[in-house]
Amino acid sequence: MMRQILIFAALMSALPALAGNANLSDVYRLALENDAVYAAARESYKAGLEKEPQGRAGLLPTLNLGANLRYNESRSNMTPSSDYDSRSVFLTLTQPIYRKQNIEAYAQAKIQTLLSEQQLRQAEQNLLLSVAQAYFAVLQARDVLTTAQSQKQAFAEQLAQARKSFEVGASTITDTHEAQARYDLTVAQEIAALNDLEVKRRTLEKIIGSESPELASLRDGVSLSLPEPNNMNDWVRQAEEDGIGVRLYQSAVELARREVERQRGSHHPTVDLAASYGDNRNPSSTISSSRSGNVGLEFGWLLYQGGAANSRVREAVANQEKSRHELDNARRQARLDARQGFLGVLSGDAQVKALEQALVSSEAQLKSTKLGLEVGVRTRVDVLNAQQQLFTTRRDLAAARYQTLVAGLQLKAAAGSLDADDLKRIDALLQ
Repeated sequence: MMRQILIFAALMSALPALAGNANLSDVYRLALENDAVYAAARESYKAGLEKEPQGRAGLLPTLNLGANLRYNESRSNMTPSSDYDSRSVFLTLTQPIYRKQNIEAYAQAKIQTLLSEQQLRQAEQNLLLSVAQAYFAVLQARDVLTTAQSQKQAFAEQLAQARKSFEVGASTITDTHEAQARYDLTVAQEIAALNDLEVKRRTLEKIIGSESPELASLRDGVSLSLPEPNNMNDWVRQAEEDGIGVRLYQSAVELARREVERQRGSHHPTVDLAASYGDNRNPSSTISSSRSGNVGLEFGWLLYQGGAANSRVREAVANQEKSRHELDNARRQARLDARQGFLGVLSGDAQVKALEQALVSSEAQLKSTKLGLEVGVRTRVDVLNAQQQLFTTRRDLAAARYQTLVAGLQLKAAAGSLDADDLKRIDALLQ
């Protein structure tokens, strides 16, 4: 018994010092600033924005400046030996006129920029869901702890009554042992609940990067709204068209298609506008210095490369088919997620209503059982059982509300429409 109390005290001392109430939007703002996964996605997005200027560079002029300084020795039986220095400066300009590969590479770069934006949007949606799930997990763990503490208090009162009754000879030692067993069990449940609450808090702290604040609770008797529109097929269609995962794979398919065209472009001839200027000076030699410049069109055509070009085309075609299958799977997953989210909201709403009625019944049962105890037709154990049922119903009702709210967010995420405003609407239900 003493060991259980020491464990309980240690866990209590581990709880953070909390100040101020934070709603769901407050926690989300902390996560936006501190979540490492989202920060990595944000930097990846910044890197992705550079793909477009890199791709555009393949269509723009290339300017090269070169220079050299050399010492030359010339030995010959026909002419006198000569040693001299030479200096050269040259400037070359190349402007692609037609390069199929560069054109497709630029189109790919624009798609890659779009992909980075979609990936950041997906990271934002994932963060919204993670924050909501972690937030309500803390509230649910807190409710479980409150239930365990309420039950422990009730059984402590029963234990005290049993001991008092045994001392005056009104009950047997068996009643005392039974009350002690129930009390010990609730102490163990309280320790487990406290540990679970600590784990849930630490999970939330990992997301927000700081100590968990005190969280605002869901108001009693809140009314949860059904999905709008209240038609599962509408949500499924929206998920297939606008789901972030679907859009990502649509972009991936287009990127793969462009890659096929880019590789096929290696068989196309190339045309460039080329210009160059050179200045060669030999100040210590009798060889004359010279300057030269030229401008014109350059034509190139890679006719054969050992089969590598054809192999790269076949590879790109296979990757394109792979992307199409992944897109098909993403659409199926979007349909499944939309259906699960929609049914989760509907079933959760029905469960909430059923538990609300059960709560009314449990409160009435406890009241009548206490009255029965006063008139001698009910025992103290009956009252404890009625109290335990009431505590459990309250806990389950709160959990059902949390799960219904999270299911609503998951439904919107599946449809690609989840944003910070959805958290603000939940904030209106908090106290």
